[in-house]
Amino acid sequence: MKTIYLDMDGVLVDIQPKVQSIRKYLIEFTNYKGEVVHLENQPDRVDEVPFLFENLPPMEGAINAFKRLSEIYDVYILSTAPWNNPDAWLHKRLWVEEHLGSAATKRLILSHHKNLMIGDYLVDDRTKNGAGEFKGEHLLFGGADFPDWKTTLEYLEQHA
Repeated sequence: MKTIYLDMDGVLVDIQPKVQSIRKYLIEFTNYKGEVVHLENQPDRVDEVPFLFENLPPMEGAINAFKRLSEIYDVYILSTAPWNNPDAWLHKRLWVEEHLGSAATKRLILSHHKNLMIGDYLVDDRTKNGAGEFKGEHLLFGGADFPDWKTTLEYLEQHA
């Protein structure tokens, strides 16, 4: 059985609407260290916003795709959680349990070095954090070849 890794944010989890809302309406926040962060000067620090990863919806088709892929692949969830937002680690774990079931929590891997994983496929919407150096086939989710779960699932079913 082939091994596949699925990213969370932008692949399984629809995080962009919440990020866009935060960037539009939140000017500053206090991070977990008690530091005040001004987003207008440091927009990339949005991933430090407390509770950013709480209560996010799944991407369209993601839950059904995960269930189907679990029947034909050895599936793992491979995500990166921001170092400067410890509650993100908890909320990612809770999201997996809520949407994919308690058994899936033991298949959650949080790493900033996705290239260290050994497997056949990585479905990720970015090349950061080692995704671009993954030794198997990197399916760039949301790109021209794999714009959505329908297309991605069809490809992966054909190559199982």
